[in-house]
Amino acid sequence: MNHRAEVKGIGVGVDAQGGNVPAVVLQAREEYLPIVITSDQAQAIQLALSGEPFERPLTHDLLVEMITEFGGAIDSIRIDDLSDGTFFAKIDAERYEDGEPKTFVFDARPSDAVSLAVRVDCPIIVSDEVLDEAGQPPERFDLGEQSDEHDDLDF
Repeated sequence: MNHRAEVKGIGVGVDAQGGNVPAVVLQAREEYLPIVITSDQAQAIQLALSGEPFERPLTHDLLVEMITEFGGAIDSIRIDDLSDGTFFAKIDAERYEDGEPKTFVFDARPSDAVSLAVRVDCPIIVSDEVLDEAGQPPERFDLGEQSDEHDDLDF
């Protein structure tokens, strides 16, 4: 079974060496799913979540604009596999050719897929298998004093 997820925010955790690591934190099936990402990816997602305009298009903004100009649309993204600690994602897209929809599926890093999803406001889908393996109870996350959606989180 698959579950619709919501981006709760960008979190900061601690790696085995004691350093900070950013993660995008999704909520699905009443669990949190932290996916470790780079600081650049965290910034790209956070900028999209905040709606802050950027003077020049970032890579994800450019990709969305190109897909749209070529007559396509991103329908959803899926985080559907986890192997040896690495998450895998797919981007489901479509384009109409001669009045008929043609569907496409693209392999993607979850950080790129999430960054696109928050820009086009499409569903983020997470599989039971991924949640069973990596889902965390919300109480393991420190929401701090903030109560706004898409807050910074500590885990």
